[in-house]
Amino acid sequence: MRPEAVEHPAAVRLSHWVAAGAVAVLVMSGLEIFAAFPSFGGKIPQHDLLALPEAIRLGGWLGGALQWHVTFAALLMAAGFAYAVYEAASGNYRQVLFACRDLAGVWPMVRHYVLRAPKPVVRGTYNPLQKLAYTAALALGFILAVTGMALYKPVQLSWLVTALGGFGMVRVWHFAAMCGLLAFIPGHLVMVALHGWRNFVSMWVGTRA
Repeated sequence: MRPEAVEHPAAVRLSHWVAAGAVAVLVMSGLEIFAAFPSFGGKIPQHDLLALPEAIRLGGWLGGALQWHVTFAALLMAAGFAYAVYEAASGNYRQVLFACRDLAGVWPMVRHYVLRAPKPVVRGTYNPLQKLAYTAALALGFILAVTGMALYKPVQLSWLVTALGGFGMVRVWHFAAMCGLLAFIPGHLVMVALHGWRNFVSMWVGTRA
């Protein structure tokens, strides 16, 4: 197989699917952790912010959920680190990260996808809208990692907890980042569907079948 025929290198595919599985477990176990104290303050008045069904929670209780959460958070961070190393070493980050020069191309791509306007010329692997979405997802992942560490070790990382506004606010930032990442997923799946079955297959095997 010629190197140029590979659309998604093995390092990208592996980190993508490891991250996808880890995020699913983290969301479900995170909701179980949140269910132990479903509020972002002193619960005044005394009622839960959200009533979360058990079907979308993982862990069975706080201790069990924490074990799932910490294990898969470590797995996600390892996948993210491996991905970052590959992107930096290969120079592929230039095709993924959103830059100022991409700003003018966002609205034409929105018009193409939403209003069915003619597709603008795309010279890179990803169009400006995709790059904006991927960069936002990576930023949200970074925020989740930082706030997650602050929640896991609030005493050892007290300076970080203080800088983020206190333990209660760290929970808010962590939850908001999770919601942002979940909002990214439907748009990502729609983009995959719009680009066709071969695009989806290439994320499994590396090339368009």
